[in-house]
Amino acid sequence: MTDAYPLQSERRVRVYARAVVGLVARDLRVLRRDFMPFLLRTVMNPIMFVFVFAYLLPKIGEGFHTGPSNTSFGTILVPGLVAVGMIFQGIAAVALPLVNEFGRTREIEDRLMAPVPIGMVAIEKIVFGSIQSLLAALVVFPVVYIIPATPVEVHVDHWPLLIAVLLLASLISGAFGLVIGTIFRPQRVPLIFSTIVIPITFLGCVYYPWALLAPMRWLQVFVLVNPVVYISEGLRAALTPEVPHMPPVAFLSAIVVVLSALTAAGMHFFLRRVTS
Repeated sequence: MTDAYPLQSERRVRVYARAVVGLVARDLRVLRRDFMPFLLRTVMNPIMFVFVFAYLLPKIGEGFHTGPSNTSFGTILVPGLVAVGMIFQGIAAVALPLVNEFGRTREIEDRLMAPVPIGMVAIEKIVFGSIQSLLAALVVFPVVYIIPATPVEVHVDHWPLLIAVLLLASLISGAFGLVIGTIFRPQRVPLIFSTIVIPITFLGCVYYPWALLAPMRWLQVFVLVNPVVYISEGLRAALTPEVPHMPPVAFLSAIVVVLSALTAAGMHFFLRRVTS
């Protein structure tokens, strides 16, 4: 009788795992069918910023340089735009569809019929968002590396650090999308961009290192509530170590804390929305 409980638990885990994999496979099939819209929403924003600030302005003699080594603005942009591309993809992949599933289409009811606890459906959303976020990083990186007119000095100084930051950032992206998707109603979708996407982009140390905000200490402290800051600084440390950046222990600790907080909040709001 005692041996039956571990067997039942193991069988339950296998059933849950197969169900989650099935949900992810279903979403990936939809993604493959809609790959062009995914590609366009992923690269359009980074392309425009890189084209204007790292290609057009240097061509007309208005290039930007910063730091003691006269680092090109293109080098500054690469880690930041990869970071914001990953976060934006999580919002687009999880938050916007989730708003519709809870509202207009009611598709969430079909997902809740899967033979898994309700919380596992939320976890699947985070996992799927993280997969799209990693794909976005792979798409954005060559774009922001090739386009700039000035030399872009990017080299991986620490592979384990880069992999850790990318994986944690992708999970943050999915968890962030889950939080937004469970809070906003369909009629308030435009507010997502005006109150969330634009502020976290421009105050996320995407176009400047966090250290350069030191003359404005109040702003340097204020932006620490923005998860994009830690992702940008982490990618900056891994890809452009010559550019000023936070110590790894600082941004890695912050990323783990942010991921835990967003996951807990997303699960809470998802369960409350489902049972309400």
